[in-house]
Amino acid sequence: MTTLDRTDLRILAVLQSEGRITNAELAERVSLSPSACLRRLQRLEGEQVITGYAAQVDPQAVGLGLQAFVRVQLTKHESAAIEGFVEHVNGWDEVVACHALTGDMDYLLHVYVADLKDFSRFLLDHLLNAAGVADVNSSFVLRTVKRSPSLPLAQLER
Repeated sequence: MTTLDRTDLRILAVLQSEGRITNAELAERVSLSPSACLRRLQRLEGEQVITGYAAQVDPQAVGLGLQAFVRVQLTKHESAAIEGFVEHVNGWDEVVACHALTGDMDYLLHVYVADLKDFSRFLLDHLLNAAGVADVNSSFVLRTVKRSPSLPLAQLER
């Protein structure tokens, strides 16, 4: 694990909310010279603390009006079955996140589709046909109360 000081955490906090900020603006915000800020930024990127930069897209604006959380239970838990399922998931564009879980279900999929008809197609054509899937339980999002791609870095400064 990389050791991060208070300045590194401030750089990360700013970049999480303002990824297109210039180095000069970033340096001013975190009280560094532009060259020192750039060195720190390059170190954070080189050490894979910063893994990339991306635009945040409104799902509604691009026609993805339905999101669901789908819990999946596998029939077998041997490595070949797990690898097969993971390979399927990585091929499905509708799945934006997949988490292995503890408890009664094995995986939690976060799925974006256009509508219920599109979800039905995803479920019937992909998920239920995937080898090794024993049970599926879906919950549809009625409204999003909080959505943040940012990690809670402020607590790390304590």
